[in-house]
Amino acid sequence: MEDHHDNHITSYAQNFKVLFVLLLLTISTILVVKLDLGIYTLAMALFLASVKTTIVLTYFMHLKGEKLILRLMVGGVFLLFAIIVIITFIDYYFR
Repeated sequence: MEDHHDNHITSYAQNFKVLFVLLLLTISTILVVKLDLGIYTLAMALFLASVKTTIVLTYFMHLKGEKLILRLMVGGVFLLFAIIVIITFIDYYFR
């Protein structure tokens, strides 16, 4: 059995850069809601939330250093979630 232990240590500088990007995206999400883009407000807020989720998964949960199969499984879960959300919106639209 393979004993695979990689160190997932990142520098404080990289963590602060990621934190700064997340804060900018959070501020932009608040601005999108304040601007009230009509039907595009929810879509833009969900898009920014998915970008923030990807950043958190990649850097803080160390998915960047994992094997390809694990990254594909996590991507599959998010794809399934997106399909369920789309089906829900379609169902809601046609009621």
